[in-house]
Amino acid sequence: MQDLSPEWRGGAAQITAYPLLNRMIRSALRLTMPIAMLLAPQNAWAAPALEGSTLRWPWALPFVGILLTIATGPVLFAKIWHAHYGKFAFVWGALTVAPLAALFGVPVAAGAFVHALLAEYLSFIVLLFALYVVAGGILLTGNLRGTPLTNTAILAFGTLIASVVGTTGAAIILIRPLIRANAARLHNIHVIVFFILLVCNIGGALSPLGDPPLFVGFLHGVDFFWTTRNLWQPTVVVAGLVLAAFVALELWYYRVDRRITTVGENVPPTRLRISGSINLLLIAAIVSAILASAIWRPGISFEVYGTVMELQDVVRDSALVVIALISLALTPNEHREGNDFTWDPIVEVAILFAGIFTCIIPVIAVLESGKQGAFSWLLDAVTRQDGSAHAAAYFWLTGILSAFLDNAPTYLVFFELAGGNARELMGPPAPALAAISMGAVYMGALTYLGNAPNLMIYAIAVERGIKMPSFLGYMMWSSAIMLPVLALVTFVFVVPS
Repeated sequence: MQDLSPEWRGGAAQITAYPLLNRMIRSALRLTMPIAMLLAPQNAWAAPALEGSTLRWPWALPFVGILLTIATGPVLFAKIWHAHYGKFAFVWGALTVAPLAALFGVPVAAGAFVHALLAEYLSFIVLLFALYVVAGGILLTGNLRGTPLTNTAILAFGTLIASVVGTTGAAIILIRPLIRANAARLHNIHVIVFFILLVCNIGGALSPLGDPPLFVGFLHGVDFFWTTRNLWQPTVVVAGLVLAAFVALELWYYRVDRRITTVGENVPPTRLRISGSINLLLIAAIVSAILASAIWRPGISFEVYGTVMELQDVVRDSALVVIALISLALTPNEHREGNDFTWDPIVEVAILFAGIFTCIIPVIAVLESGKQGAFSWLLDAVTRQDGSAHAAAYFWLTGILSAFLDNAPTYLVFFELAGGNARELMGPPAPALAAISMGAVYMGALTYLGNAPNLMIYAIAVERGIKMPSFLGYMMWSSAIMLPVLALVTFVFVVPS
């Protein structure tokens, strides 16, 4: 999930519901309608399945291509990318669907596309949209002093709430107060780096609301509280060690700063004030809607060109949209303006992920075919000789690829590689599912590209005059901090399982 456009930083536009809906609808139609028209089926109620065992490895090239384009576009050709990222997404999507239609027939390609759009993409983007809108209406104000105690408290608080409001939501709420608190500091880069590690990544490991890959798992049948029950111990260890490393480094830098100048002592602290508190209730409503969809099973479904839509999922997604619209209606515009809230990030995410979920169609089909598929070698790499899952291999392969190719699609690839059946994976193969989840969430922190909030925080910090590390510079920071912790997690939590 890459939030790559810089335009969102330049002051909030007028914030009303209808322009947003119109823009998102136009963007989605611009991307999907040409493909849908190309693949319009003869029979709108049935679609033959795509047989993954007949596909060879080149079918993965559009998926790899769109991820590499997203990763390199903002760096190598930023101006072209920000003006035309939708066209890039459309081209890669067309390079996936058009050959499927030509070689396997229009009904097969159309059925696969409709399934990806309705069963995979729709609920994913609706949740991100709801969390983005609701969290963007919560404004935290007050002048804080950038002391070790204050900074540690903000990072710890952000880590705690990230699994409730999402890593993006927590980042939006806290980053500007943190930057203001440390404006007088001579050394403040490390504060932002640790904010990315903890708030934008590690803190989201305990619920499907926290990080996009975990919500992908929830959509595929993983219980809502499964990650809480199975990942809380390693997450506490990882967050605790990283926070301890921050405290040690922060105390050293703080002493250095105080030898040269005061550190905000001349600014009287102002009591923190939260505006837009109605959105706290709306976040509770989002959690309730998702939990209700997991509990309420009316047994009512309908089929859209081969894709079965369950009533509880349709009701949940509709409720999330309504909650977002209520937030827009009840939150004063100045609260969102105080957060520099604009629509560009969520529109960009919606377009890019429409392309990603289209390009991943043949990859998922191949993985579902198991040892009969072209990626059987990858299955061998994560399988022991006795046939059991190699949890450490799942952890590191998922994590390393998540760092460079975005963690949500990477999670989905390895989830399918592990069998793709959530009920089975939550049973005896649970160590593999835990390893995939931890790898995707924790190692998404290793680069600016691993998770959407990473690059967003980088952009905000640079705009506020902080000289953030380059791509490689950040990797040196994150690797020095995270790799020893990840190695410990491997030996303590992954290998013994």
